[in-house]
Amino acid sequence: MNITANEVKTKGVSVFDTMFEKFNEVLINVRGKNKYCVIPFEEYEEYRAYQLDKAHKEVMQDLKEGKYHTSVGQHIDSIKLAIKND
Repeated sequence: MNITANEVKTKGVSVFDTMFEKFNEVLINVRGKNKYCVIPFEEYEEYRAYQLDKAHKEVMQDLKEGKYHTSVGQHIDSIKLAIKND
């Protein structure tokens, strides 16, 4: 469901309670464009846990494949190379 930023300003955050009775998320439209998405905090916590779990799995895979540096010098060199190739 979409609402405008002005509606949030005039009605306050209580408008979200009403919206969440019918919808899982509320998109806030600013000057004709969707800019923010509001979700219940419990859903945010689940989503954040998913993100952290995914990041952990990626790091563990990198460690398994030896995709890491053992010194600051190696890390800086890889950054310089990435910048050069970009």
